[in-house]
Amino acid sequence: MSHSVELVGLTKRFGSVTALRDVNLRVAPGEFVTLLGPSGCGKTTLLRLIAGFETPTSGRVLLDNIDVTDLPPYRRDVNQVFQSYALFPHLSVYDNVAFGLRMKRLPGREIRRRVAEALDMVELVGLEHRRPAQLSGGQQQRVALARALVCQPKVLLLDEPMAALDAQLRRAMQIELKRLQHRLGITFVFVTHDQNEA
Repeated sequence: MSHSVELVGLTKRFGSVTALRDVNLRVAPGEFVTLLGPSGCGKTTLLRLIAGFETPTSGRVLLDNIDVTDLPPYRRDVNQVFQSYALFPHLSVYDNVAFGLRMKRLPGREIRRRVAEALDMVELVGLEHRRPAQLSGGQQQRVALARALVCQPKVLLLDEPMAALDAQLRRAMQIELKRLQHRLGITFVFVTHDQNEA
């Protein structure tokens, strides 16, 4: 059987601290998986290992049944939405979303089409020229989501992306995330410490 994400015996140590020990996980293509645990239990480290931002002490990371353990992040078909959103403050909404496509050197027409589709998908049409500081927390989160989705990854990693949002907006974004995941069929790996979000 094909797995979008497979972790085999994954262990990560930072000096004498073991962050993860012998983690085994299989995620089917198009699945929405939530990893729940308290702060400091290794959830973010797990996402960083899948994305390639960290190297495991031992074990393997497979994406679409291909061992990517030793591949750098830019060679993996994965994108991540961070807790802090990690938007470029000096760039407009449009340029933040287009950033990854430009790094891939896609033609301008393709970039414009895909950015327009992504902004429409997250309901930010009309805000293309604003900077992140001119947006609400929920709007910033949707920019980060559009930026991650515009590159059409096979796997989207979400690292507590709603932690900074108020309860009402958090509920609305949970519904929105599930709607987008169902529409796009992308594998989502969502981590949270909040049982209500899980």
